[in-house]
Amino acid sequence: MLEILRVPVLSDNYVWLVHEARSGETLVVDPAVAAPVLAAAEARRWTITQIWNTHWHPDHVGGNAEIKAATGCVITGPADEAERIPTLDVHVRGGDVVQLGDVRATVLDVPAHTAGHIAYHFATEKAAFVGDTLFAMGCGRLFEGTAAQMYDNMRKLEALDDDTAIYCAHEYTLSNARFAVTVEPDNADLAARLADVIALRDRGEATVPTTIALERATNPFMRAASVEELAARRAAKDAA
Repeated sequence: MLEILRVPVLSDNYVWLVHEARSGETLVVDPAVAAPVLAAAEARRWTITQIWNTHWHPDHVGGNAEIKAATGCVITGPADEAERIPTLDVHVRGGDVVQLGDVRATVLDVPAHTAGHIAYHFATEKAAFVGDTLFAMGCGRLFEGTAAQMYDNMRKLEALDDDTAIYCAHEYTLSNARFAVTVEPDNADLAARLADVIALRDRGEATVPTTIALERATNPFMRAASVEELAARRAAKDAA
């Protein structure tokens, strides 16, 4: 029921446009900037009615005000970061339900990258928008939270269906893959995925969305056996 469009912006950000044809509604997830997003919607004659933010960082909310001024859309985001996102109209927390037309998404609390970070899971569509919590073969830096929180996030996300598409907000996959093979040099799935990612990037193609199944098999942070192991891997990646 949903048509999802990737809009590359800045150096490595992805903004997601999500269109629900029955209602005619279009959602923007984490607009770093406005102009390319508005242009992409206009090119498809899609009417932007909502913005959903996952966290407060400027490269996820920077386009909010301009898009709202142009479209009159309603902006939804994390209640615990409302003071840092003054453009929010609707404040949500884990367990809340949000809708695009008749399609419902559940809000997931996934703090660690920022203190109030959330994600949006469309269970019926097998799609999740995870901001900077889960990346292809990576996870977000622990700017405002702990390794224990990120470990819990990995458990929460890995419980989603195998074929759930994961829409993250950055093209970090090649760097993540090169680090991951140093963590698990004997992981054949990981070696094969690194080769695939190199080929995609050589052709200038995007590597996301990913899937939960792929991340279970190749993501060193999701595969960490303990909080301590995740913390050590995150520290090593930060220093790489």
